Amino acid sequence: MTTKLHPLSVPYRSVQTALNFLWIVFIIGFSGTAFIGGTTGALVFGAAILLGLIGAVVWELLYYQRFEYELTEDTFDLASGVVSRRDREIPYRRIQNVGISRNVVQRLAGIAEVSLETAGGSSAEAQLQYVSFEEAQRLQDELSERKRRRSRSESASEADEEEEQEVPERETERLFEITEGELAVLGLVSIDLRLLPLLTLAVPFISPALSNPAVYAGPLYVVAPLAAIVLYLLTSIASGIISVTNYYGFQLVRTGDELRFERGLLQRYSGTIPLEKVQTLTISENVLERAVGYASLLIETAGYSPGESGGSQSAVPIAKRDRVLRLAQSIEPYGDVEFERPPKRARERYFVRYLGVLAVLTGLAYLAELYLVPNLEWYWMLLGVVAVPIGAHLKWKHLGYALVDDHVVTRSGFWNRTTSVVPYHRVQTVLDRQTIFQRRRRLATLTIDTAGSRSLIGQDARAIDIDRERANELREEVADRLQESLSGRIAPEDRLFDPTTSGPEAGDSPSVSPSE
Repeated sequence: MTTKLHPLSVPYRSVQTALNFLWIVFIIGFSGTAFIGGTTGALVFGAAILLGLIGAVVWELLYYQRFEYELTEDTFDLASGVVSRRDREIPYRRIQNVGISRNVVQRLAGIAEVSLETAGGSSAEAQLQYVSFEEAQRLQDELSERKRRRSRSESASEADEEEEQEVPERETERLFEITEGELAVLGLVSIDLRLLPLLTLAVPFISPALSNPAVYAGPLYVVAPLAAIVLYLLTSIASGIISVTNYYGFQLVRTGDELRFERGLLQRYSGTIPLEKVQTLTISENVLERAVGYASLLIETAGYSPGESGGSQSAVPIAKRDRVLRLAQSIEPYGDVEFERPPKRARERYFVRYLGVLAVLTGLAYLAELYLVPNLEWYWMLLGVVAVPIGAHLKWKHLGYALVDDHVVTRSGFWNRTTSVVPYHRVQTVLDRQTIFQRRRRLATLTIDTAGSRSLIGQDARAIDIDRERANELREEVADRLQESLSGRIAPEDRLFDPTTSGPEAGDSPSVSPSE
């Protein structure tokens, strides 16, 4: 039986469509008013807005009439399209995550958006805009249950399939719920450096006084720390506000073989994380979090996650480090890890790199004093020489890798240290690469690629600047352990490539790329 969207989706989507095109109508209307002038121009402008609103309502009515969905025995079917008809069938076993999102207006109206994510997608495979919140919850539960039953039926033997089996009731266990104290800590320690360029451009608008060149007149040892403090405070405040609104009311529960999360203040998100589809665990600790003993945990699946980038979903936005490690071990029991650091000649490479950066900055400061800002006292930049060996050592100290029984674990980063845990059976590609600078010091970087979407943006697990010969050995060893892991999970007669599935679970051999 086919189902339609909620009737309130028509007025809500009509307003959305009208607002999206309002700026075009405004430009056209404003130009017409300026050209025609007077009352006639105002009437043209008003008529353009009215026609845009009527057009939006008519279009959304047609969209509502033409959009239908249905849960069949094996697939989730959708039919949509106003001008051209589009029919889709999404197999349950291909669905990675089922997400529900609601902003403030949608919560007041009692509607929600449902997103279905499949493996390897950088966006949702299907979106239902919009259904009632009760229907959204029903779809989330029903799709999870049908996916689980489908998975069980495929793995059952023929004898078991002939017998009628009772489906056990799934138990629900609350794994994590953020407290007010943890939310406050999250707001204080969150630093998103991606906001830095935007805030740098926004400084003149936030405070016009800061755009006055006279503010920055003076010695460099005064100007540089002042500018750094201002940008840090702005970035910290903006990052804290975003983090608190994103993870307000966060809770994580385990229901059978999947995790479910809910979070958000203004935009409320709810989604599922199937444990059988976990690609990588990432434990993240920035320098402030490490100072107070906190960390966060991200779970990467092969699908897109609502409200997140790159397919990763926070399992724990922030908590005491021991608590985060216990939860990570419960999801992927990788045991105790002793990291092997890169050779010390990698530290020499960082020293040369940072020294070069300091030289460039010092040259720019000299030119600024020569042509733009008198009495800048550029030579104070040379004090950075003291920090160069310290920075090189800290970068080297926080790098490492380890091969344990069933996982490969990598670590990198000082300002934001990330520890990535990858099960061998999730590895898609193992490759080592050398830049021209690495070749001079006989170093290489080993990349462990998975089916996760973060691979598309270069955030795979990596063993950085390890010995070149050791990288070759690790590449072969990881590939061998992958094959051993697969042989223990898939019967030989079933290890044939199935084009409807992806990843090593389908029996496709990994790609092993030698160094360039």
